[in-house]
Amino acid sequence: MDKKKEEKLSLAKTQIEESIKLKEKIKSDEFLEKIVEVSDVLSDCIKNGSKILLCGNGGSAADAQHIAGELVVRLTSDSQRKALPAIALTTNPSVITASANDFGFESVFSRQIEALGKEKDILLLFSTSGNSPNLLKATETAKSLKIKTIALLGKGGGKLMDLTDYSLVVPSDDTQRIQEVHITIGHILVLLIEKNLTL
Repeated sequence: MDKKKEEKLSLAKTQIEESIKLKEKIKSDEFLEKIVEVSDVLSDCIKNGSKILLCGNGGSAADAQHIAGELVVRLTSDSQRKALPAIALTTNPSVITASANDFGFESVFSRQIEALGKEKDILLLFSTSGNSPNLLKATETAKSLKIKTIALLGKGGGKLMDLTDYSLVVPSDDTQRIQEVHITIGHILVLLIEKNLTL
């Protein structure tokens, strides 16, 4: 086999192995209990007629949109449940650019929370570092409106870990690995929410 091809295959295999190892770490009972706890909090929010707001930056913005889509539509094709109220705050370029232009990029999510958020809603944040200024400001705004905050984090949790009501911190410093686990956790949360709402 060509040496360059061998190197590429080895690199691909290493990436998959690293992803598997990290997912093995979050199989601990302690971490799974936290996922179940967060799913119960999200389920109660929906049962009480409130909604979930989601946000993040970059790849985490895509994760927020992905999970919002799963909540509004459904996770699996055999699910017959009603649509669930979720809004990704990362999807309106006019609002985001106007906020960034008029108030600074730190306000792109907090401005929307001020407009759309209600007491007893939940803000679900995706962040690999936990230190993004716009997410910190979003959390502060949410708290001022009595909106609960949940963060999916990595790299030790950053500042968001102490600011949010609930946090799930992926034990890794590798951004791409953290994001892979975040979407796995997100899918589990939606699955558990669907389960809770049908019990």
